[in-house]
Amino acid sequence: MTARQVEEAALAWVLAHRDGFALGDDALAADGQVNRTWKPLGELARVCATVSTCTPPSDPLHTLVADLLDFAWRQTCRGELFPLMQSLEPFATYPLEVYAAFASAGYRHPGYEASAAVVSRTRGWRLTEQYPTRRLGVLEAERRSGLNPHGPVPPVLGRTWLGGLPEPWTFERAAGYALTHVVFHLTDWGTAPEGVPPDLTEYLLHWLPSWLDTCVEARMWDLSCELLAVAASLPDLPEPAVLEDAWHRVAAAQHPSGAIPEEGAAAQRAAAGPAPRPTPRSAPGQDPYAFTDCYHSTLMAAFAAALTTARLGVAEHVGQGASR
Repeated sequence: MTARQVEEAALAWVLAHRDGFALGDDALAADGQVNRTWKPLGELARVCATVSTCTPPSDPLHTLVADLLDFAWRQTCRGELFPLMQSLEPFATYPLEVYAAFASAGYRHPGYEASAAVVSRTRGWRLTEQYPTRRLGVLEAERRSGLNPHGPVPPVLGRTWLGGLPEPWTFERAAGYALTHVVFHLTDWGTAPEGVPPDLTEYLLHWLPSWLDTCVEARMWDLSCELLAVAASLPDLPEPAVLEDAWHRVAAAQHPSGAIPEEGAAAQRAAAGPAPRPTPRSAPGQDPYAFTDCYHSTLMAAFAAALTTARLGVAEHVGQGASR
């Protein structure tokens, strides 16, 4: 099972479940849950933007993710919801972070960008308290959205877990997710490996294989896929055997539907109960996991696989479905 085949199966699942990413009536509600509305949609846009960049126009997957991007943009009323979000929460950064994912794929709303530029020049915006990794993401979102970043990257990078080159044995789940997003922000989500400084590259090449093996062994599939994306985002790739072994085990965790659970074995997740969000396009009996338990890990598998395939130049079996 190649990374390409994992990507094909994962994107097939995403397409079949795209209505699970749709915005509901609570998208602009004062008590709405952003992590259940805008976050999945933004992640869909971000992953599809990178996959689109990594695949040539002649590749069927390029067409598939282009259709998904159009779907996601329509959910925002072609960008009209972003000014509304800003009027409701002027100093919230998540609208700009979601918008930046679309902007990276060429979807723009000039009116929102103009109003966001005004807000981003305020002291209130610059002084919003955030974790350094999140601050790094906001700087990247500003740049991607055509705004002047409100500060330099190096001082923020130095305050992140990864930027401090910590003792490798201090790696744990929270640190893992923090380091992956630092690399994603530095590399424009994997498309600019030269964005990783030499000292971080050397550090990651030395320790990433051990961390990846630990996460795979613990069946932490979501974080494992993010670490695989990091591996494919570095200026120099880890040893091929490291990637091959990890992809083999990720493929073994992938359900025939294309879904990959965030953690654990299939039987454990299948017993978690009904999906809390609707998946109206899915066939009865074909969903072993709740949408919220697998959508992110499945997206991350497609994301990491697209980067890996592009970096290794092994886009074999283009157009063929995954076989099992």
